[in-house]
Amino acid sequence: MRSHIAAALFLAPSLASAAETELSSRIDRVTVFPDGAVVTRLGKANLLQGASQIVLRGLPATIDPSSIRVEGKGDGSFSVGAVDVRITPGDARPVLDTALEEKLKALRDEKEKLAGQVAAIEAKRATIERFAQVGPDKLGPDGKALPVGDWPAVFEAIGTALVKVQDELRGTRNRLADVEGEIASLERARPQAGRPGAPKRDVAIAVEAPQPVAAEFTVTYRVTGANWTPTYEARLTTTGEKPEIALARRAEIRQRSGETWDDVALTLSTTRSAGGTRAPDLTPMQVAFFEPQIVAEARARAQALARKAEAEKAAPTMQRRAAGMAAPAAPAPEDSLAKPIIAADVAEAALEAGAYQANFQVPGRASIPQDGSSKTVTLSQRKTEATLAARTVPEIEQKAYLEAGFTHDEEAPLLAGRVALHRDGTYVGMGQFNLVAPGDKVELGFGADDRIKVSFAPVKRRENDPTWLGQTRTDQREFRTVVKSLHARPVKVAVLQRIPYSESSAITVETITAQTTPPTEKQVGDRRGVASWTFDLAPGTEKEIKLAYRIKWPGDRELSYEEQPLPGK
Repeated sequence: MRSHIAAALFLAPSLASAAETELSSRIDRVTVFPDGAVVTRLGKANLLQGASQIVLRGLPATIDPSSIRVEGKGDGSFSVGAVDVRITPGDARPVLDTALEEKLKALRDEKEKLAGQVAAIEAKRATIERFAQVGPDKLGPDGKALPVGDWPAVFEAIGTALVKVQDELRGTRNRLADVEGEIASLERARPQAGRPGAPKRDVAIAVEAPQPVAAEFTVTYRVTGANWTPTYEARLTTTGEKPEIALARRAEIRQRSGETWDDVALTLSTTRSAGGTRAPDLTPMQVAFFEPQIVAEARARAQALARKAEAEKAAPTMQRRAAGMAAPAAPAPEDSLAKPIIAADVAEAALEAGAYQANFQVPGRASIPQDGSSKTVTLSQRKTEATLAARTVPEIEQKAYLEAGFTHDEEAPLLAGRVALHRDGTYVGMGQFNLVAPGDKVELGFGADDRIKVSFAPVKRRENDPTWLGQTRTDQREFRTVVKSLHARPVKVAVLQRIPYSESSAITVETITAQTTPPTEKQVGDRRGVASWTFDLAPGTEKEIKLAYRIKWPGDRELSYEEQPLPGK
């Protein structure tokens, strides 16, 4: 007869008096999370008749004792009781990965360098903004007025300088964020500081059998020092009858748990096992009039005295009630409080795929060393039809970029991660995926499109100066963009340009419709002040886009132009 018993974890000091039998085990399965792993060990032992202990020795100190679960089965009946976790001295020193440490040092140096560049660029921007606040009437030689004919050139130079420095600042900040993300990912996989005699953990399992039994045990536990990160490769082919993207989903696995995973069945889960399990509580907020500290303290003392008086008044009543109450019942005997043996739920293997989590069973078996070196496995590969378009932002860069879009139709989401981009067999650079749920549209950039020519130029700028106090000032600007295609087939083009916006009722911004090409979208997504023109461009043809707007504000005030961060950045 075979039996199957699952044991819940609780501590029982009395286990030390039972006979001990070594449990020989091996790691069979590992489920890796972005912030840890769950290890499953299989072991065999010959149980003695009567009560005894099965001891699993030398587990890493990084295990979470509350996560240990034990299941057992054998060729005869037996019961599994308490599980005792002991800390024992160890003699192994964790191995430092010199390659990982060198990479961390290089990344930290780069982070420090980028932080310095950000500070320098911000100082440059502040200098330009201070210069912009000086009126043209003081920019001439010896602090005299600058000739009116030179004012437009000064305004244009300031605007161009601000755009350039802001673009430089954005790029440096993005690279700094990438470096900080890489550092955090590597530090999660670092080993604990090694020292001689690092502790280990032994797991003692209480069993009792009416007769000798050949038993098999399954022990699972969670460890830290392990993680996996998603990586992708997207290969765009434009030379076929229809554009196509081949997308490979991969995972980089690292672990420094203190034990080597040799020839194990590997599962990767998108669940964060160490994260929160519910939304945080929100405490109420009361609004009141501001009171000086001395008033607040006096009020608090008065409230405290009032509570004390009420308590003294109620004391006799409470004493009378207490006298009439029966004595409390005697405590139950200690034996009656003993914890019962509770069977744990049996874990069932299943593939779970949803909008925000999934488990990937890696084909075959794999070995992951404990030195923190990365192991890359392929999770999935697929091909899908792509839609091509060229996107240009001529105010920033007079160049068009090829973009390919597709719909993510797999069951599992695409987690945020870096993607290596290839166009017609040529590597063009690295991109980034944000979280992509099933059914979402994905757009990836595949480098500059040299067969599309873009030109952009300010056509006219007119400002009026107030001649008396309170007169309204205006600033009218006109721009011209020309996009020309040198492709042999029609191509879809999207042009993005910005129009300043204001949240002040005293400042009005109006588009001059008679001198503006109607945009396809007056606002792109949730980006205020960004419009787009989308059109199909035939081979050898060009498209002209005109944009004109006028800003009005009180003549006794000066304007400032501040770039706003993109949503989600």
